[in-house]
Amino acid sequence: MREAERVSLRLAIVLLLAFISFNQLFAEDDTILYESFDNSFDGRWIVSEKEGYNGEWKHEKSEGHDDYGLLVSEPARKYAIVKELDEPASLKDGTIVLQFETRLQKGLECGGAYLKYLRPQEAGWVAKGFDNESPYSIMFGPDKCGATNKVHFILKHKNPKSGEYVEHHLKFPPSVPHDKLTHVYTAILKPDNELQILVDGDEKKKANFLSSEDFEPPVIPAKTIPDPDDVKPEDWDERAKIPDPEAVKPEDWDEDAPLEIEDEDAVKPEGWLDDEPEEIDDPEATKPEDWDEEEDGEWEAPKIDNPKCQEGPGCGEWKRPTKRNPAYKGKWHAPLIDNPNYKGIWKPQEIPNPDYFELDQPEFEPIAAVGIEIWTMQDGILFDNILIAQDEKVASSIRDTTWKPKFDIEKEKEKADEAPAGTDVLGGFQKKVFELLYQVAELSFLSEHKDKITELIEKAEKQPIITIGVLVSIVVVILTVFLKLIFGGKKAKVEKKPEPAAETSNKEGSGDEKAEENEEPAAPVRKRQTRREN
Repeated sequence: MREAERVSLRLAIVLLLAFISFNQLFAEDDTILYESFDNSFDGRWIVSEKEGYNGEWKHEKSEGHDDYGLLVSEPARKYAIVKELDEPASLKDGTIVLQFETRLQKGLECGGAYLKYLRPQEAGWVAKGFDNESPYSIMFGPDKCGATNKVHFILKHKNPKSGEYVEHHLKFPPSVPHDKLTHVYTAILKPDNELQILVDGDEKKKANFLSSEDFEPPVIPAKTIPDPDDVKPEDWDERAKIPDPEAVKPEDWDEDAPLEIEDEDAVKPEGWLDDEPEEIDDPEATKPEDWDEEEDGEWEAPKIDNPKCQEGPGCGEWKRPTKRNPAYKGKWHAPLIDNPNYKGIWKPQEIPNPDYFELDQPEFEPIAAVGIEIWTMQDGILFDNILIAQDEKVASSIRDTTWKPKFDIEKEKEKADEAPAGTDVLGGFQKKVFELLYQVAELSFLSEHKDKITELIEKAEKQPIITIGVLVSIVVVILTVFLKLIFGGKKAKVEKKPEPAAETSNKEGSGDEKAEENEEPAAPVRKRQTRREN
C-alpha cells in the first residue's frame, strides 16, 4: 500500500514538474510581457518625473474583488508611468497580441485609458522623462470625451522616402463600453497585414494595415497628388447655368406690390366694444407697504386682461386683418440657361507623388516599453493584466482565467443594483427561466444573434411584465436559425422600388436657380384671430 502511495506521489511530482516546465516553456516562447499587478509596481514600473505629471498612481484592489491593479487615484491630473521590456519586441516576425484590462470604476466621463507601446530609447526618450512627446510605435485603448468615443489604434510609421514619422489612425474604430465594468481590449497584428480589434473577446473591427480604406492617412501614400503649383486659368468658367441675357421683365411685373394687403371683405363683428381697453388695472392689487414714491416713483397697479373683452367678441380699435396679395410677384430674375462657356469644376492636374513608396508589410518599429500617459478629468481608472504575446491562445487563456470571472461577478451585481429597492423583481421561477435563457444564448449556432438575444433577456429582467413576449421572440429567433441550418434556405432578395425624386418648381434648374427662387418670401401663414380681427 505504501509502495502504491510512493508511486502515486512520484507520479504527481513528475506531472507537477512537467506542468511547471511546460508553463515556463510556454511563457518563454509566446509571452513577451505579462503584468498582473499582483505585487506592488514599485521598482518594476517607473513613474515619470516630468513637470506637470503629478497624478499619483496607486496599487489598489478592484472594487468588489481581491484582484489588484494600477489605479488612477485623482481627477484632473496628468499621469505617466512606464515599464521597460528586457529586450525590444519585434513586430515583423509573426503574430503579435497586445492586450490589457481596464475598469472605469466611476464610468467614463472624460478621459483616456489607452496604452502606448514605445520605441527603443535610441529614439530619444528616458523613462523618468516619459511624456506625451515620447516616441511610440502603437497607441491602443479606449478614449472618450465630448464627441470622441472610440477604441484608438494608432500606428506611428516612418515614411522611407521622407524619413518622417506619421500617425495613421484606424478608421471607424469600435466605441467604448459606457458602464463601470471591467473590460479587456485586444489588438492582434498578423503577418499578412491583418489587424483585429477585440473587446471582451468579441471581434469588433478587422482591418488591413496597407488598405487606404482602413487607415487615415493611408500607410502607403497615393501614387499621384494635385500639382501644388497648378493655377486655375483666369478665363475658366465654372458656372453651369447663367441668367438668360435675352430675357426681359414682363411689363405687368410689379416688383413694388406688397406681400400682404387688407382684407376688404372683413366685417367688424357685432357687439365689438370699441370704447373698452384690452387691459385694465388689477382691482385687487394694492400698493406695497414699503413702497417709497420718492425712490420708487408713483405706484401703478399691474394690468390684467379686461374681462369684458373676454366675454364679448373683442374690444379696442378694430382693424381689418391682412391677406395674401394676389398681385404680389416679388423681385424679377431672368431665367437660367445652360452656360455655353461652362468648362466644369476646375481641379489642378495630378503629378507623381514624390513621397510615394510601395511596401509588402509596414515598417513596424520594435516595442521597447509599455507606458500609460494620460490626462484625465476623472479618477477610478484601473489597469490590469497587461500582455504582449506571440500567440492568440495565450491572450484567450488570460481572458478566460482573469477577466471573465470578474466580469461575471460585476455583471450580476449590476443587475442586482438596477432592481428596485425593497422589491423582488423576479420570482424564483422567473430567475430559473432567465438562467436557462442565458445558457441558450451561449449556444454556438446562435452566436450571430447572441448580442440581440442577450439584450432582449436583460430588458425582460428589468420589466417582468414583458417576459412572455420576450420568450416568444427568442423562440422565433431560435426556430428561424434552426430551420435555416436544416434546410439551408436563403431569403429571396426583395428589390426595393426606387423612391420618386422630389419635385421642384423647375426640374432642369441648377442650385443657383433654386437659391434665387428661395429669395421670394413664402406665402404668410394666416395669423390666429385676435380680439381685433374678424
